[in-house]
Amino acid sequence: MTATIALDDDLLVKPTSRQVAVACAASLFGWGLDLFDLFILLYVAPVVGGLFFPADEPMLSLAGAYASFGVTLLIRPYGSALFGSYADRFGRRRALMVAVIGVGVSTATFGLLPSVAQVGWIATAIFLVFRLVQGIFVGGVVAASHTIGTETLPERWRGLMSGAVGGGGSALGGLLASLVFFVVSLIAPGPAFAAWGWRLMFFSGLLTSLVGVVLFRNLEESPIFARLQRQEALQGSAGAVASPVRVLLSPVHRRNFVVAILLSFGGGGAYYLTSGYLPSFLKLVNGVPNATASLMLVGANVAAGLGACAAGELSQRVGRRPVFLAMGVVRLIAFPALFLAMGSITDVTLLTVCVLSLSFIANASYGPLLITLNESFPTALRATGTGLSWNVGFALGGILPTFVSLAAGESSHIPAVLAAFTVGVTIVYLVGALATPETRGNLDRM
Repeated sequence: MTATIALDDDLLVKPTSRQVAVACAASLFGWGLDLFDLFILLYVAPVVGGLFFPADEPMLSLAGAYASFGVTLLIRPYGSALFGSYADRFGRRRALMVAVIGVGVSTATFGLLPSVAQVGWIATAIFLVFRLVQGIFVGGVVAASHTIGTETLPERWRGLMSGAVGGGGSALGGLLASLVFFVVSLIAPGPAFAAWGWRLMFFSGLLTSLVGVVLFRNLEESPIFARLQRQEALQGSAGAVASPVRVLLSPVHRRNFVVAILLSFGGGGAYYLTSGYLPSFLKLVNGVPNATASLMLVGANVAAGLGACAAGELSQRVGRRPVFLAMGVVRLIAFPALFLAMGSITDVTLLTVCVLSLSFIANASYGPLLITLNESFPTALRATGTGLSWNVGFALGGILPTFVSLAAGESSHIPAVLAAFTVGVTIVYLVGALATPETRGNLDRM
């Protein structure tokens, strides 16, 4: 087998409606449930910062919590290399099942960890070790969930599926985390949340493993990957590529990989600076109570899903590249304007409108990203290429909230710093959009 093997359409078996439905649900819920586990940390960041990264200045503790989130993101490319290689050689289905269960179990473990006040700074080290473990599994989820759904769907619906998984899946994860946050805030209000309520947030991660086991037992391999396996068997070349990562980094694919990272960083950076930072922004800048903030975040995640799906579907009609370019221009204007306005808004209704707008625009800007990455790499490298470029870009974007907290120094400076950071990220995003070729329709040909 070679990375660019010519595929025989006669070997492509048309999937049944049930197979399509299960594959789409697996992609959507697989990614959504794992982001649910990651979002839990974002929603309890101020509490976790004080318990595991205590400091005299609250902003330093918050920066420590975000840095631990960055640790997970930085290890995710390794998870994508590991699970992506497995998925490209042996199948997307098995890789997805193992990764999803691993994320759920590792997330629940955080609810058992002792704090610094209980065992000293060893608590911080243990916390970071488990963040690494969780990151490896999440990297594996990206490699499998971001390919099996789009490879199963007919061409007509792949743009919409891209938005549904990439943005809608993340919105689903954020929505579920927001609902859990709301419920736990009612069960453990005020000081009780900081004392023990945050542990319930992490324990809820076991839902990921439970749902994964139930859903994925009926999941079949994607038809496009199954076609590749059949053709390899006919040619007697199965398993010839021992290292998909090495082939991905070869001169033949290197440029596509770099451009994919630029787009992923531009989309991921915007996501973490908007949806990811909003819980802390509402608490530290606007002083919104937890219960009210959780309801606003529920709405924000709905807006995020709608934005991503709309942009993904639009890319199916006009092309991937035009959507990236248009959204880049919108972001350059809207992001700084909205963040600066939110810094002085006291009206809850107007603040909610700004929150919804930020989430809609940020997620719409990477609605076509998943399918664009899929279409940039051949089937034999798709899980590795998609997973690595997505995770490298989102890892770099995910550490930006830490730098925002450090650069701001105090909460009153957060709006201006976020405005500056989002402009910089959008410029990188536009560079990637200009450099990427139009990929629409490539999936069946590669």
